[in-house]
Amino acid sequence: MNRKVVVYGLLSVLCIPFVFPTWWMVTSSFKPTSEIFAYPPKLLPSHWQFGAYREVFELQPFAQQYWNSLYIAAIVTVGTMAVASLSGWAFARIRFPGQNVLFVVVLTGLLIPSEVTIVPLFQLFNRAGLIDTHWPLILVPILGAPSVLATFIMRQYFVTLPKELEEAARVDGLGRFATFWRIGLPLARPALGAVGIFTFLSSWNLFLEPVVYLSTKERFTLPQALTQYVDAYGGPMWDVQLAAASLTALPVLVVFVIAQRQFVEGLAHTGLKG
Repeated sequence: MNRKVVVYGLLSVLCIPFVFPTWWMVTSSFKPTSEIFAYPPKLLPSHWQFGAYREVFELQPFAQQYWNSLYIAAIVTVGTMAVASLSGWAFARIRFPGQNVLFVVVLTGLLIPSEVTIVPLFQLFNRAGLIDTHWPLILVPILGAPSVLATFIMRQYFVTLPKELEEAARVDGLGRFATFWRIGLPLARPALGAVGIFTFLSSWNLFLEPVVYLSTKERFTLPQALTQYVDAYGGPMWDVQLAAASLTALPVLVVFVIAQRQFVEGLAHTGLKG
């Protein structure tokens, strides 16, 4: 019992550096500006103020921007999970000439920074008439380098599945896709959970690409929208920015709480085997 108390006490102390910034962000959104940077910092506001949350929606179309980020992240997450699971199954369970070489070529996508490809991609989407639309923010993560990590995770998970499952499926008359759909995919829920969280978080926090592709406020996503809360002199409106940031963090917390078990199991399986 005493050992548990010591362990929990130590863990509580160690989590302070991670929890305090979030606590400060949320509580400071209810403080007046003069109190936000008070030293020593106050854990709770002296006088709770809710005006910053009202201004978040009054100063720009924050509700529309929130919806933009939500539906883009949802589409990108589902699309990446579909593409990564299919390609991961192919690399793990189907033997074909040049398989390993092709997989290494795919993995090189992890070594290419997005800043390197942003200019040619902009020219490509500009010629297609897709600038100032959400299509670049959907297509690039699903079909481009950002999905490489997801493919790697899914491939590593599918490699761990015993061959007997696939052989039994063939005896029952299932083809390759049916084997993947009925056997491989249901067993890959932990890996899919890890991929889902990674992908949702990446899309939700995407900043460079929206700045490059979008110019209309109604089409902005949240990371880009957070930079727009400034006063007449170009200075940051701290209370409003913190209120908007607090609202922005909610979906990420919800997604992680729902899928945290699959996230941990997926990382464990893909990291220890394959």
